[in-house]
Amino acid sequence: MEFLKELFRFLKTRKKFWMIPLILILLFLALVIALSGASALAPFIYTIF
Repeated sequence: MEFLKELFRFLKTRKKFWMIPLILILLFLALVIALSGASALAPFIYTIF
């Protein structure tokens, strides 16, 4: 949790707000990949990629 606080503090002080959507997309893709490995939806998710 401390890492996320520090990351957002960095983005705020350096005025790098354009990186927020990029980070959110990467987190979403990581979540999809993590959930697709152990679920019944895996064959459907693999066809998307």
